[in-house]
Amino acid sequence: MRVNVVSDVHGNAKDLATAGDGADALICLGDLVLFLDYADHSRGIFPDLFGVENADLIVELRTARRFDEARALGRRLWAELGTDRESAIESAVRRQYAELFAAFPVPTYATYGNVDIPTLWPEYARPGTTVLDGERAEIGGLLFGFVGGGLHSPMRTPYEISDEEYAAKIEAVGEVDVLCSHIPPEVPELTYDTVARRFERGSRALLDAIRRTRPRYALFGHVHQPLVRRMRIGATECVNVGHFASTGRPWSLTW
Repeated sequence: MRVNVVSDVHGNAKDLATAGDGADALICLGDLVLFLDYADHSRGIFPDLFGVENADLIVELRTARRFDEARALGRRLWAELGTDRESAIESAVRRQYAELFAAFPVPTYATYGNVDIPTLWPEYARPGTTVLDGERAEIGGLLFGFVGGGLHSPMRTPYEISDEEYAAKIEAVGEVDVLCSHIPPEVPELTYDTVARRFERGSRALLDAIRRTRPRYALFGHVHQPLVRRMRIGATECVNVGHFASTGRPWSLTW
C-alpha cells in the first residue's frame, strides 16, 4: 500500500490534481484556501481585494508580531472597500474550493485546516472524498485518525477552536496506527516557523496522545518552514508534510 499525504495546499490546484499519482489513496490535512501567500504577496484573496502594497504591509506587521496594527489595517481597508467582509471572503473561498475539490483524486481522505471554512465543505466534497474530523478510517489495514482545525491564536483564522474542544477530538480518535492532524504537537522544533520568525500554535493534548498511545506515525502541516521537518517522539515518527503549496510534492507512506 502507498498513501500520498499533503497539507497546506493554499490554492495549488495544479499540483493537487496529480498528488495522488502512483498511490492507493490521498490524504489531505487541510488549509486548502489561499488568503495570503507570505512568499509571493501577489497571490491570494487579500491582494486580489486590496493590492500587493497592502499585502506587503500586512505581512510586515504580522511578521513583526504587531497584530493589533495588522487588524487595524484590515478594518480600515474593509471600510474603504465598502463591501461586506463575510460575503466577499465566502465568494472568493467558494471559487477556490470549486477548483480544489475537483482536483482531488479518488479516494481522498481530508480534514480541515485552520484557514478552511468547514461549513462549505459538504457542498464541494464529491463522492470518493471522505471528510473526517475527530474520526477514524481504515486504509489498507492501518487505522488512521484525523483531527482538523487549529487552536486560538492572534491570527484569528476561520477554524480555530479551544484547547478543550481540540483535546476532545483527540480523545474521540483514540489509539490509531497513524495520527493525522493539521497542527503539530507542541514541540518547539516543530512549531517554530523560520521564515515567519514566530512560534505557531501546537497542541499539548496532541503531544500527550502521541506519548500515551504511541502511533507509528504522526503526520501534520501548518508550519510551512519548521526548524525540523521530522523527528521521533518515543516510538512515533513525527513528520511535517506542510510544504505542498511551494513544492507541489506529496509525502508518501508505504507499507
